[in-house]
Amino acid sequence: MSNPLVDMEKPDVIFCIGTNMTECHPVAATRLKKAIARGAKLIVADPRRIELADISDLYLPLRVGSDVVLLLAMAHVIAREGLIDREFIEHRTTKGDAFLEHVVEFTPKWAEEITGVPAKDIETAAIWYGMADKAAIYYTLGITEHICGVDNVQSLCNLVLMTGNIGREGTGINPMRGQNNIQGVGDSGALPNSYPGFQAVTDPENQAKFTELYGTEIDLENGITKVTALDFCGDQIRAMLIDGENTLLSDPDRMHCEHALKSLDHLVVIDIFLTDTAQLADVVLPATAFGETDGVCTNTERRVQRVRAAVSPMGEAKPDWWIVCQLAKCLGFQGFDFASPKEVFNELCRVSPIYAGLDWDRIDKSEYQWPVPDKAHAGTPRLHEVEFVNGRGIFSIVRYRDPAETVSEEFPVWLTTGRRLQSYHTRTQTGRAQGIDYLLSEEALEVHPDDVEAWGLSNGEWCQMSSARGSVKIRVKATKRSPRGTVFASFSFSDVPVNILTGSGYDPITQTAELKVCPVRVELA
Repeated sequence: MSNPLVDMEKPDVIFCIGTNMTECHPVAATRLKKAIARGAKLIVADPRRIELADISDLYLPLRVGSDVVLLLAMAHVIAREGLIDREFIEHRTTKGDAFLEHVVEFTPKWAEEITGVPAKDIETAAIWYGMADKAAIYYTLGITEHICGVDNVQSLCNLVLMTGNIGREGTGINPMRGQNNIQGVGDSGALPNSYPGFQAVTDPENQAKFTELYGTEIDLENGITKVTALDFCGDQIRAMLIDGENTLLSDPDRMHCEHALKSLDHLVVIDIFLTDTAQLADVVLPATAFGETDGVCTNTERRVQRVRAAVSPMGEAKPDWWIVCQLAKCLGFQGFDFASPKEVFNELCRVSPIYAGLDWDRIDKSEYQWPVPDKAHAGTPRLHEVEFVNGRGIFSIVRYRDPAETVSEEFPVWLTTGRRLQSYHTRTQTGRAQGIDYLLSEEALEVHPDDVEAWGLSNGEWCQMSSARGSVKIRVKATKRSPRGTVFASFSFSDVPVNILTGSGYDPITQTAELKVCPVRVELA
């Protein structure tokens, strides 16, 4: 995330695409509402008429999976109308001329035929964004959970680079993290291609550095993603440790996932409750919950924050770091003799350049946004103010690709999935709270009223939804939030496991699943 959350109140134009912010990031969304009250224009692009669309100045109801088309057409208009920041392009980017030549062919009329968004609205969105002194982009999983997720993100970066909307107050490209420490997990090295602090695994200097630190030879190649790991279960992978994730419910293609986990010789799960995934485990190790844990989180704006235990752990529960260290020592690994989370965090600061100026005692007194390169540094609220890490921002030449699966005679309806305000993720915690269960006790399929009638369904009754991978039974909710021909459901409820249906394809670079696009058939149960 390039800009701090406080900057959400400062743009002249806000472009939200693929983000249901008021449900998934409701606290952050209050800042956006303040910007609107101050007079900022809000552009919202989403297949569903989410709450953000209701308060927007311009709503672009694009077809699921067509984000690249919309963004190419917006770039076309910005270039055609001369709204580019030529000085920024020349001094701070590369491949700009090739990109501007590339987008000449992608007209709003062409985009209208694919996205379903009127060409005049695409033109308006592009002109508003291009003319703004301060324009900011916010996105979430609606952009990344596609086979073209990387293309989607790069297309947003192109808009930022061609208009110079980066490195300044109230601008930027801002992915909103979906959970409290997702950013911190990546920072700590829980990625297949980087050591802590996003230091490339394949760099010889990094390999030497971490070989010395860990006292063992380091694998010289990138690791594998979870997608590949599940494919290898029962073959190259015989045992697995899952820490704090309800994989069976949150991952696509549930039947494949369940088969993979059952194919293991040994499955260990670390969690705070006996989740769907934990019920498949040979051993479940009880972890401490947030209120029982001392540690550190890094949030969506790169803010490094102390977490303090409020109560003692229940029963035999232990902190995740302690459990992992004990397992490592039992397996004969060296370097896991940490006595406290303070020692763990201080090692992260020693080995990661973006944390180099921090330590446990410093963040105990104040909070900092990385990078913090030395002890005298106050942190970096805004990235790229002077230069990019690699010197120049790189324009990407991107073209549209169809989703992995498209609607057909057998599966004529688009399904898109997401989260709901009342049921956080897979309901590991919220599903056990009576008050929250009262607010939303079951999942329902959002269907446009005209489709409800055309498909012979009834509001509040049960239907069967099927894809090429399976079927689920789910209650119908008639609502104009969903456009005709598109339905929506969350993946949160174990009794309505919507991810039985998803999993038709993955982004070839990140192996992120295309959870936002799945052709289905909907019929009376």
